[in-house]
Amino acid sequence: MKKILILTASIGALGAAAPSFGTDLAGQPAKVKAVPLPAAAPIIDWSGYYIGVNGGWGTSRNCWDFNGVTPEGCHNSTGGTIGGQIGYRWQLFNMVYGIEGQGNWADFNGSNVSTVFPADTVGTTTDAFGLLTGHIGYAFNAVLLYGKGGAAVTSNIYHVNSVATGAEIGKNDDVRWGGVLGAGAEVSFTPNWSAGVEYNHLFMQRSNISFPAALGADRVHQDVDLITARLNYKFGSPFAK
Repeated sequence: MKKILILTASIGALGAAAPSFGTDLAGQPAKVKAVPLPAAAPIIDWSGYYIGVNGGWGTSRNCWDFNGVTPEGCHNSTGGTIGGQIGYRWQLFNMVYGIEGQGNWADFNGSNVSTVFPADTVGTTTDAFGLLTGHIGYAFNAVLLYGKGGAAVTSNIYHVNSVATGAEIGKNDDVRWGGVLGAGAEVSFTPNWSAGVEYNHLFMQRSNISFPAALGADRVHQDVDLITARLNYKFGSPFAK
């Protein structure tokens, strides 16, 4: 009888404790998996060798002086250009430094009627140019703004034609050196690829051009303005410092 009473009391105590135990469990905080923090945006490193292509538009301002003294007038030789560039950049914090060589084919053509010889037109064709420049810029992660300066060279053809018939009377060519100043903006849109736009102004030295004896000689002054779009591929480690 004593055992039965003890068993009955134990069952009753367990039954009384069960609701309280369930209440305690219900009050426990549920375990929720923490939401992962968003990944940090990659930091672009502009350092490394790159190679690319460019294309756009240019205009060459040419002023002719007969025998280096008497103005024959000026004209703009305009047209398209396409070419390539290769260079190297290194980055220190947000500052980016570089050196680049660029070579372009061009088709800049223009002419004017000579103010000294109204029966003739004088014309200039620029068929190629090259740039060797140093760069300095500031990187806003994937966006690079920069300035540039250095040496420039142009290849030019000079011709004198008859106004009446268009026939060529005289022709000569030269390669001349000068300087260049420019600026650009570039955006890195994949680990190794970037695209941008660039403006350059070329300050070219005066050049003396000789024609057949009957035509004499001219001194030609030249400035060139260029606007090009660029696409570059960077070698080496893509992102992340």
